[in-house]
Amino acid sequence: MIDKKKIVETLIEKLNTELIEVESAAKSTKDLATADDLKSEGKYDTRAIEASYLASAQNKRVEEIKLDIQMLEDLAISIEPATKMQLGSLGLIRCNGHERFYFLSTTSGGSMLMIDDKPILVISVFSPIGDAALGHGPGDSFEVETPKEIRQYDVVEVH
Repeated sequence: MIDKKKIVETLIEKLNTELIEVESAAKSTKDLATADDLKSEGKYDTRAIEASYLASAQNKRVEEIKLDIQMLEDLAISIEPATKMQLGSLGLIRCNGHERFYFLSTTSGGSMLMIDDKPILVISVFSPIGDAALGHGPGDSFEVETPKEIRQYDVVEVH
């Protein structure tokens, strides 16, 4: 069986990589916003203001990533075997005749991971499919409405 801790470690690794990139971009943008050659050349020159807004947004993203990492670290501590889909569960779910592993997380929804040569889709508990999957065990079905159709999902296994 797929090691759920390996999934969480891989997600944390991806977020740490993103954190380094965003921190670097935020620093560069802050330096740009305070550079002498970006001083206003008139009342309609808003380059410095726009750069400071961008730096502020990037700093906010840095804090969000740090929070996501903290939530995943907390999740890694509490991963228990499960009989129903819950936070930290790994479920084998069938939809439209295809089976796929889904990992239920607080963050990184939509990430596709390869763990032990198996593709795993990370779904957030805040997403429609993650919310609908909560509480379902093997043999249960649930539906998710998409813009084009209503999809039925069948839970095959939960770990």
